[in-house]
Amino acid sequence: MKNRERYIAQLNRMHSGKGFIAALDQSGGSTPKALAQYGVQESSFSNDEEMYTLVHEMRTRIIKSPAFDREYILGAILFENTMDRKIDDQWTADYLWEKKSIVPFLKVDKGLADLANGVQLMKPISNLDELLTRAVERNVFGTKMRSVIKEANATGIREVVEQQFAVGLQIFDKGLIPIIEPEVDIYSADKAKSEEILKEEIKKQLDLLGKEVKVMLKLSIPTVNDFYKELMSDPHVVRVVALSGGYGQDEANEKLSQNHGLIASFSRALSEGLTAGQSDDDFNTKLGKTIKEIYAASIT
Repeated sequence: MKNRERYIAQLNRMHSGKGFIAALDQSGGSTPKALAQYGVQESSFSNDEEMYTLVHEMRTRIIKSPAFDREYILGAILFENTMDRKIDDQWTADYLWEKKSIVPFLKVDKGLADLANGVQLMKPISNLDELLTRAVERNVFGTKMRSVIKEANATGIREVVEQQFAVGLQIFDKGLIPIIEPEVDIYSADKAKSEEILKEEIKKQLDLLGKEVKVMLKLSIPTVNDFYKELMSDPHVVRVVALSGGYGQDEANEKLSQNHGLIASFSRALSEGLTAGQSDDDFNTKLGKTIKEIYAASIT
């Protein structure tokens, strides 16, 4: 029963809590870049295991920081290697929820396929069922998976949304809440047009869902303010969150604050300015300032 109670508490927190989601889920290819931004050079590690240990230390430092507080942060997205490691002898997901009241999510995609029809679909997720089983055992609440839309190509966008919802249903059937993330490239020449097509395709898929099915949506901050408002009121949608998509921290916050009800799920914009060499005081002060600014933009 404990897990059912935990699930209901987490669902309520994600649906109506004030705050945002911290995306701590850079994986494989983007890990060296995340470490370099943090001031840890590639010469500091000689294989993947050492690299993942260093990135887990960085994430542990963020999660354990007093600035990383439930008052501002609703959830955190982990990647598989982080889920399978511990913080102070507790699985990361348990530490997040039991020590911090922060809802744990898991990134499940395996990266992007090559560009076709103006989009990048997700690569097949070969071990998805096994991964979801482990996520349930580790007390994870939900998942996240990303596709990318580069052009306003109706066929490509439909394929992206159909793939996201098909995998999302498989995830929901395992007892987890999927975050569906069809990112529109912020540098796309026809971003607003892509968003119009995307919204229609999402609405079509939401209309096909069974009454009990719940999903979250993670979308690029739209060109037209409040463009996703009607998706927020759909009974299937727990929450609509925004990615920073390559905007710097200040610009991402500025754009986000103009979209009412849209909350952040930032990764790069969250860790901007944090370095391994900072004293704990400096690190916590910088993180605290960043978190408060993202929070303020998320509660508009």
